Amino acid sequence: MIPICETRYLGLVPYGEAHELQKQLVEKRKADEIPDTFLLLEHPHVITLGRAADRTNILADETTREQFGVELHETGRGGDVTYHGPGQLVGYPIIKLQPGRQDIRRYVRDLQEVLIRTAADFGVEAEPRGGEFVGVWVGNQKLAAIGIRISRWVTMHGFALNITTDLNYFQLIVPCGIRDHGVTSLQQLTGKQFALPEVANRVTHHFGEVFNRWIQ
Repeated sequence: MIPICETRYLGLVPYGEAHELQKQLVEKRKADEIPDTFLLLEHPHVITLGRAADRTNILADETTREQFGVELHETGRGGDVTYHGPGQLVGYPIIKLQPGRQDIRRYVRDLQEVLIRTAADFGVEAEPRGGEFVGVWVGNQKLAAIGIRISRWVTMHGFALNITTDLNYFQLIVPCGIRDHGVTSLQQLTGKQFALPEVANRVTHHFGEVFNRWIQ
């Protein structure tokens, strides 16, 4: 029997609000009170810090962040410093990994595969990378960042896929602590604008395929 995964497209949600929602859903998923859940949304301008974050990778001081309307949040995910903002599709899968798939590296690879298939739908050939470069890349430019947390094999946090993101905001940080590589977006790579719900639809389709979930 294929497990059900409920998908919620939430639109623009402040980071703190989305983080609290994730934590509530994770506890319910651990207790089997809800099925697997996949949140898709975008955030207002925010810089987030992972567990291993180096604060020197935040290049904008508090005054500058206030000037540009950028919040700062610490998180429980893996990884360093990243940026979220309008035009970027953020995915938070809250799923219980079953025996046989309880492997952190495999989970990350599967997320990468979902995003690579999605990029291909829009004419972009992307590739996965691991280690300090974990994410989805086109050449030396990162298209999507991945940062996760797994507790009792229930996942939270996830990925951020740049679609029509204003890439200038990445100048406020050293993205993921990587100084000699850039960031890109579907819009920059194709010269086309895509609506987030359209991309979210393809993401959920491929998520169901890769993770063997019945998407609702």
